[in-house]
Amino acid sequence: MKYRTTYISPIGTIYLESNGIDLTTLSFQEQNSMIEAETNCDLPIFQETMEWLNLYFSGKNPSFIPKYKIEGVTSFQLDVIKEMVQIPYGKTITYGAIASIIAKKRGIQRMSAQAVGGAVGRNPIGIIIPCHRVVGRNGNLTGYNGGLNKKVELLQIEGNDMSQYFFLKKGDSNGKTKM
Repeated sequence: MKYRTTYISPIGTIYLESNGIDLTTLSFQEQNSMIEAETNCDLPIFQETMEWLNLYFSGKNPSFIPKYKIEGVTSFQLDVIKEMVQIPYGKTITYGAIASIIAKKRGIQRMSAQAVGGAVGRNPIGIIIPCHRVVGRNGNLTGYNGGLNKKVELLQIEGNDMSQYFFLKKGDSNGKTKM
């Protein structure tokens, strides 16, 4: 059986999904895969995740991680997830840096930062597996399934100095919008 509930955060509705024991999805977007799920369940994993989210959104670094299970990902996506889990609270890393780490571990010369970006975008457990902490080269804030505004808000919650980040203006690779 699959289960679903929602969490109303200061930056929008978060959808939580579970297999009954583990958290399987945490997303700002409702997942179509769970249409036939039991909703608004009071499972221990949902209570634990909501406690984690309450701490996080109050500006604290939670001292525990809710039990989660990663399902339906490739070995490459799993490698990227393992690297994202290592990113400290309040810190960021670039897609290129993750690509370099994975290339070194796999014994290959180089790996595509764009491939890493694709894997980051498929992260099923947002915020807890901190895909929002992955940024583009030189502080370019690019890509986030919840929307770039949410990525900015999550980085701010963690106390990041936003003056080091920027957006590229649509259609203009030279125009930067500073934070």
